[in-house]
Amino acid sequence: MASQLAFKSRIESTQSLAKIFKAQEMIAASHIAKARSVALDAKPYSDAIDDAMMSLVAHTKISHPIFEKKEKNNPNVAVMAITADRGMAGAYTSSIIRETEGLLSRLDQDGKKPELYVFGRRGVSYYKYRNRDVEQTWEGDSDKPGVEVAEKISKALLDAYMKPAAKGGVSELYIVFTEFINMVVQKVRILRMLPVELVEHSDAEQEADAALGETVGQDKIPPLYTFEPSAEEVLDAVLPRYVQSRIHECLLTSAASETASRQNAMHTATDNANDLIDELTRKLNASRQASITQELTEIISSADALSKEE
Repeated sequence: MASQLAFKSRIESTQSLAKIFKAQEMIAASHIAKARSVALDAKPYSDAIDDAMMSLVAHTKISHPIFEKKEKNNPNVAVMAITADRGMAGAYTSSIIRETEGLLSRLDQDGKKPELYVFGRRGVSYYKYRNRDVEQTWEGDSDKPGVEVAEKISKALLDAYMKPAAKGGVSELYIVFTEFINMVVQKVRILRMLPVELVEHSDAEQEADAALGETVGQDKIPPLYTFEPSAEEVLDAVLPRYVQSRIHECLLTSAASETASRQNAMHTATDNANDLIDELTRKLNASRQASITQELTEIISSADALSKEE
C-alpha cells in the first residue's frame, strides 16, 4: 500500500484540479445564457434568407453562380471546419475533426479535390501537427465570434468560389460546424452552402407538418419573386450577404455549443475529481488505520516480551 504522504500529495493535487474545473464550469455557465440567446436570435434571419434562396431555386430558371457553377467539371471543393480556440470542452473539437475527416474521405472517393479552411486554434494545431495542407486559417474569439470575423471568412470563401477553375476556384462550398440543440445535445452538421440546392420535404416531414396543423400542398409552395432592376443584379447583391449570414449563424451556434460542451465537460470533471478525492481519502484512512494497528501490535508484543523476561 502506498505511503500516507503519497496519498496526501495526490489528494492535494486533485483538490487543486477540482477547483480549476469548478471555476471553468462557473465561467462557462455565466457565458452560456448570452451565447445561447445570441445564437437563437440570429437563427430566424439566417433561416429567412435560406428560405428565400430555396424559393429562388424552385421558381427561377436563372443561370447564376449562387445556383450552379458554369464549370460543372471542376473537381475543386472548399471545406470549412469550425473548431474551438481553447480546450477543456470535452469531445467538441475532436467530433468536428472526425466529421471533417469523414467528409474529406468521401469527397476524395468521389474524385473531388477538397481544399481545407479551418477556424479555431485547436483545429489549426491539429492539422499543422499532421502537416496537412490548409488553404487559410482564422484564430481567436471562437466563443464570441463577431461580424468582422464572419465577414473575413465569407469574403475568402466567396472569392475561392467565384474564381475560375484555371485559377484554383472551387465548385462547391461545405461548412462543418456544431449545431446547438440544447444544453445537453449539440450535433455536428455538414452544410453545403454553395451552390444552393432545393431540398424536397419527405413524406414523414409532411405528415409531421400536418400533425402540427400546417397545410401541405399549395400552401407549402414558396412565394414567387419579381426582380428590380434585374435578377442578375439582385442575385449579385444577395450572394455575399447570404454567405456572410449563413457563416455568421454557423459561428454563433458553434460558439454556444462550445460553451455548453465546456460546461458539461467541466461539471463531469469536477464530479470525477471529487469521487477520486473520496477514494483517496478512504485509502488514506485505511493506511493510517493499518499503521496504527501495526504500532499497537508492536507495543503489545514488546510488553509481552518484557513481562516474560521478568
